[in-house]
Amino acid sequence: MTGVQRERANILGSLVDMVDQRQSMERIAAFVREGGSHHIITLNAEIVYQAQEDEALRAIINRADLVTPDGIGVVWGGRRLGYEFRERVTGIDLVHLICEEAATAGWRIYFLGAAPGIAERAAAELCRQYPGLQSAGAHDGYFTAAELPDLLGQIAALKPDILLAALGAPKQEFFIAQHRHALNIPVCIGVGGSFDVIAGEKKRAPDWMIKCNIEWLYRLLDEPQRWRRQLALPRFMLSVMRQKRHS
Repeated sequence: MTGVQRERANILGSLVDMVDQRQSMERIAAFVREGGSHHIITLNAEIVYQAQEDEALRAIINRADLVTPDGIGVVWGGRRLGYEFRERVTGIDLVHLICEEAATAGWRIYFLGAAPGIAERAAAELCRQYPGLQSAGAHDGYFTAAELPDLLGQIAALKPDILLAALGAPKQEFFIAQHRHALNIPVCIGVGGSFDVIAGEKKRAPDWMIKCNIEWLYRLLDEPQRWRRQLALPRFMLSVMRQKRHS
């Protein structure tokens, strides 16, 4: 979005916009009006920690048009470093906010990702929740490299206003960065496992856990195999404390 001064926090080398949900939606609406191609990343602590050592991933994050603080780890890290983050802005929350606005603004949304059938079910559920929402199409995330050129052409031909890519992080970030200009979609955003939750394939944490910022604990209890991934959080916290000492 040209001419807008961005307030960004530097957390372990990754630049995160200091925005809340309202501000994020204002920028998304402006991106749709502006046209062109914009990349939005909802960034969690695991990916920030990974990006320290992955220069290509860090470059994608720092070139993105909007990077929201997805996860209490990023909010904690930013505040620890002296930045004023008001709240988390998660992928699934943005999906709902985008669809609510799209239903009245006339934005058309393409749903890409998850297992076969899930994207279609998520699109149908969101159209039910937000009457007037227009789905431009849906496709699962299990396409091959040989199928990709045709898929990109099909999506581009449909001319959606927003692409929701549920391919998992950081795969979805690399995918958008590589193909955004060929797709020429005003807003491309990675939304992780949001389709699984919206389609009813998985459950989101109860509201009280979300409000207490312990949604990560619910996911760990629900999927114990995630424990190796969750080790990134204490490592992230130690890295933030080292950054603070050296700042």
